[in-house]
Amino acid sequence: MKVVKTSTKGQVVIPAGLRAQIGLRPGAKVVVRLTGDGAVQIRPLPKNPVAAGFGLFVDGPSLTAALKGERKAEREREESRRPRSRPHGGR
Repeated sequence: MKVVKTSTKGQVVIPAGLRAQIGLRPGAKVVVRLTGDGAVQIRPLPKNPVAAGFGLFVDGPSLTAALKGERKAEREREESRRPRSRPHGGR
């Protein structure tokens, strides 16, 4: 753990070793946020944030499968409500 000071402008210098570990180069953009426990988190902004977001929820339930299941159940309910037609020709 490194201890750093804030400047009069509120700037903080990230130690060179940490910058190297995360691949932070001069001019790179970072995301700064306050966590729930009051810590300040600084993360490099990916070059393509949209692409970086793909696969973010891979471990969660498949929304596509859930939607297909809902559609199937809805279709089955609709079919069970329709009156069944009788075969033609016989009385």
